[in-house]
Amino acid sequence: MKTQQILIVDDGEVNRAILNEMFREEYETIEASNGQDAIYEIEKNHNIVLILLDIVMPILNGFRVLDYMKEHNLLDQIPVILITSETVRDSEDKAYSYGVADVMHKPFYPHIVKRRSKNIIELYQNKRNMEIRLKEQESAIRAKEKEIRKGNELMIEALSSIVEFRSAETGEHTRRIKYFTRILLKYLMHYFPKYGLTEDQMEEIIRASALHDIGKIGIPDAILLKPARLTDEEYEIMKSHTTIGCEMLEKCYRDKTSDFYHYCYEICRYHHERWDGGGYPDHLVGDKIPLSAQVVAVADVYDALVSPRVYKESFTNSEAFDMILKGECGEFAPDILECFELAREEFFNIVEVIKMFNFL
Repeated sequence: MKTQQILIVDDGEVNRAILNEMFREEYETIEASNGQDAIYEIEKNHNIVLILLDIVMPILNGFRVLDYMKEHNLLDQIPVILITSETVRDSEDKAYSYGVADVMHKPFYPHIVKRRSKNIIELYQNKRNMEIRLKEQESAIRAKEKEIRKGNELMIEALSSIVEFRSAETGEHTRRIKYFTRILLKYLMHYFPKYGLTEDQMEEIIRASALHDIGKIGIPDAILLKPARLTDEEYEIMKSHTTIGCEMLEKCYRDKTSDFYHYCYEICRYHHERWDGGGYPDHLVGDKIPLSAQVVAVADVYDALVSPRVYKESFTNSEAFDMILKGECGEFAPDILECFELAREEFFNIVEVIKMFNFL
């Protein structure tokens, strides 16, 4: 362990000698006779635990040393005690405004200086050790959260894959939905700050989007796998996948206060709602539809249009885009449609890109 250092800065040789004698048995003492030399010693030595600093000195005074330390964010790391012959109150106030630990006046009493110095060193060391422990704890918590998130991602992928296998889809639907959702949220954050979306919220919504069709697990095979258009009666049963998904979440998810749970619930239940109230299951209108579900709704419809189904051929990117913008698939939020239009090229490219690279 390196010896702790105390930097003594004073143009008076006698004062430096007295302070040096007080501390040299317990600390490595370093001396400087002016502010310029003090800054040199601060830059050269990296185990300084205290600076005893005079104010009135040649070349650079004590306040210039404090300016340097402030500019380099050192005052929170290295405590400073001003030992000065000045008794002007303004100078003392100015010193404390920098964040110095203490101010003592000459002539000083060595035992008082020593006791205060040791107390301040101990205080700063305890503060630093606490900061280190907090950072270590924070790192451990983040690592644990990352591990939990990784496990959750695995479960989400497994559940979404089960849905896709049951509905005879390609296995890429969920992946594309996540990426389309990311694109729309990115534009929404940039062009519509009024929604107050954060990076963390965006990531949670993207993860939750993978579970948008989880309720299809509860739809009978005869309907889910029917190689033709559904009858009106069958379509009503298919529509129930929105509420079935929510029932599954309510039964399986313990922490119902988390943002992730709320996004999963919103997306499961409301991703087939439409801006004009023409959707299902609750026929919500306008901003009563949660933002997360509004975004996933556009992503889901676009992917359904550009993907082949047993009952239809796929539409081209341009055709799908025009159908959504013209309201042929129901009405969507104007702000999200604006983002959708701005992201046209990214949507056009994503299906091909996702075949080449594993983004998510």
